[in-house]
Amino acid sequence: MKKIAVTAFVALSLAACQSGGSGIGTKQTVGALGGAAAGGVIGSQFGGGTGKLITTGVGTLLGAYLGSELGQSLDRADEGYAQRAATQAYAAPMGSTIQWNNPESGNRGTITPIRDGRDNSGNYCREYQQTVYVGGKAERANGTACQQPDGSWRIVS
Repeated sequence: MKKIAVTAFVALSLAACQSGGSGIGTKQTVGALGGAAAGGVIGSQFGGGTGKLITTGVGTLLGAYLGSELGQSLDRADEGYAQRAATQAYAAPMGSTIQWNNPESGNRGTITPIRDGRDNSGNYCREYQQTVYVGGKAERANGTACQQPDGSWRIVS
């Protein structure tokens, strides 16, 4: 039981030390750390001597992989909400702000079309401003999306 408590404390401490930027501190990273801790604890319950070290290592690696995959799917959920908002913004009146919110993660954002026109190929394009709030921190960006001949939209900058 003491091993479980120590392992959980170390994993949570490492997760708490993570900060934003370069993908560190994302739900995928935290999921990997939590999965590694849980997998290591479970693996340590099997075997003896060298075998115990091997099962602990395998459990840690497998747990990290599974935790990472779970965390990544949560990031994909944020992306899905943002993509639906972008699709609405492509058809919204100029200057309208479309909002999205992922109640699971608490992450949210806005996207506002600010200018439209045509590119060199004659495709209809929209310039937009977007703000994404992750962990309470705002990240702002501008971009341009152009409508393709099949009706889909592609971000070009």
